[in-house]
Amino acid sequence: MSRRVSGLSIVTVVLMVTLSALAQKTLTASEAKDHIGEQATVCGKVLSTRYAESSRGRPTFLNFDQPYPNQVFTLLIWGSDRSKFGDPETSYRGKRICVTGKISDHKGVPEIVANAPSQVKTQ
Repeated sequence: MSRRVSGLSIVTVVLMVTLSALAQKTLTASEAKDHIGEQATVCGKVLSTRYAESSRGRPTFLNFDQPYPNQVFTLLIWGSDRSKFGDPETSYRGKRICVTGKISDHKGVPEIVANAPSQVKTQ
């Protein structure tokens, strides 16, 4: 009986590690569109930025791999979280970064909303 329990425990641990690894996918900006609704890390180069200070919610947009309006992926920071990031439209422009979070779709463009700087890593 103890061998059977050990075997089950090992299988359970292996399954948990595998699922955890799958949950932490690293994707290119162009791959993100195929992973809407999933938790992942998306990496790309920030080619255009915009702080829409007078728009509702005061969003900051960081557009990956192609400048707006042809962006492949967008990192969105709402105004309520902006102070945590400093001046993201300047500090991340032209840099290759990765953002971790849940990928959603906004008008056909995949995006992740970042609420904390810990979600964003410069490469």
